[in-house]
Amino acid sequence: MKFLRPFYAILIVCFFIFNTQSCNDEPVEIIPIVDTDNDGIEDNLDNCPTVENPNQEDSDNDGIGDLCDIETNAADSDNDGIADSDDNCLEFANPNQEDQDNDGIGDLCDPDFNDPNTPLAKCEDGFAGIYPCNDYDLMAHVPLNIFGAAEGNDCWGWTDSTTGKEYALMATSHNTSFIDITKPNEPIYLGNLPTATTSSPWRDVKVYKDHAFIVADCSFGDPTCNDDHGMQVFDLTRLRNVPNPPETFNADTHFTEFGKAHNIVINEDSGYAYIVGANRSSTYAGGPIFINIQDPKNPVSEGGFKEGGYSHDAQVVTYNGPDTDYSGKEILIGSNENEVVIADVTDKSSPKIISTISYSNVWYAHQGWFSQDMKYFILGDELDEFRAGGNTRTIVFDFTDLDNPAFHFDYFGTSAAVDHNGYVNNNTYYFANYRAGVRMLDITNIGSSSFTEVGYFDTYPTDNATEFNGAWNVYPYFNSGNIIVSDIERGLFVIRKSGT
Repeated sequence: MKFLRPFYAILIVCFFIFNTQSCNDEPVEIIPIVDTDNDGIEDNLDNCPTVENPNQEDSDNDGIGDLCDIETNAADSDNDGIADSDDNCLEFANPNQEDQDNDGIGDLCDPDFNDPNTPLAKCEDGFAGIYPCNDYDLMAHVPLNIFGAAEGNDCWGWTDSTTGKEYALMATSHNTSFIDITKPNEPIYLGNLPTATTSSPWRDVKVYKDHAFIVADCSFGDPTCNDDHGMQVFDLTRLRNVPNPPETFNADTHFTEFGKAHNIVINEDSGYAYIVGANRSSTYAGGPIFINIQDPKNPVSEGGFKEGGYSHDAQVVTYNGPDTDYSGKEILIGSNENEVVIADVTDKSSPKIISTISYSNVWYAHQGWFSQDMKYFILGDELDEFRAGGNTRTIVFDFTDLDNPAFHFDYFGTSAAVDHNGYVNNNTYYFANYRAGVRMLDITNIGSSSFTEVGYFDTYPTDNATEFNGAWNVYPYFNSGNIIVSDIERGLFVIRKSGT
């Protein structure tokens, strides 16, 4: 991976002030005008003299330009006097920027990579470098500026079944970026697929049959919002041979039978994608849209489902849980703002609601995931901590009988941080907890209404406040044990359980 170092030219313009003095008079003093970043603003007037910013943006009006402001741009994460945009090692103070092999990665962040399992920073005494942790090491960190984006969004993973290589797919405000993490401590940024329309604060990506499927949303009332993004399809096998990374890619297919969408869900067993959170004024009012992607480059729309209302997120499975009435059926669990909707979507021409369930103190039913045995459903409410206070709350339902779902128990975390996306792998629930990073819960005793936090990695080391910063998503499904985390401000993290 090569990091581009911006370099700055110092232009000194000297001028003489002439007046009515004769040639025998003393010369007038030469006055230098210094513009270090060559942006047309003199250093003594420039609110960010080391980075070109001719428009002098200062969103918090503190006199420090946004590009230099640690509050708005995390300008110097390791406090070594080197701005993050220039720093070749963000996790450790390295003011001299040593880089013996000239690969763009500072020596302190560039261990001997003969062993791909050597962590960049081990979790020791509660920290991996600058990041609080418990039992999870930092394998690699790729800062957001490498991707040419303003914010990090979703992430997902792809394992090439032919080569065995592992790739992180990092969705950002401006693109979807592709990173080879086969050697997790030596990630290779291969390039990105730019957005189909405008930048977006919500971009989501999933994978099916070696293809990435990407949607994007934008804020209601945003004058720059473009409703025409649709779904980009990208053939991931193209990543096998990228001769000169990073490359800017084009989509293989741009499916435009819907516009913006908040999320995409794929049932890999059936080969269907479910578009959720589309425009509320569209045909299905933001409910799931059914797209047949069995031929990935030739998607076919097969209707939708508006009866359950706007769906923010969903999980769709070919059901093999305890309720034998629905064995083999395609079941959708929608996190639909004020309730959870269980639906049979096997027949795309005639989807049916099986049941619905809400819960006490509901603020925004955001996203959830089945336990491995499909007996329980684990839900995050994104706004309850923010609106009602209290520590992170995770709601657990008993779905033994899909016709009669029941509330099971609430689990409360160790901080007041907001919860976002969560996924189950075996008996561990991994969830992105915004400013509290990613948390790992042992759910072995879920039947006894008990979770135990067994690990964490905090990508937002400043605090665990109830705000919408930090870890957005986590993908815990690589066979190697690598786990990727997307962070809104800090980009992509690769972590791994200590000692594995």
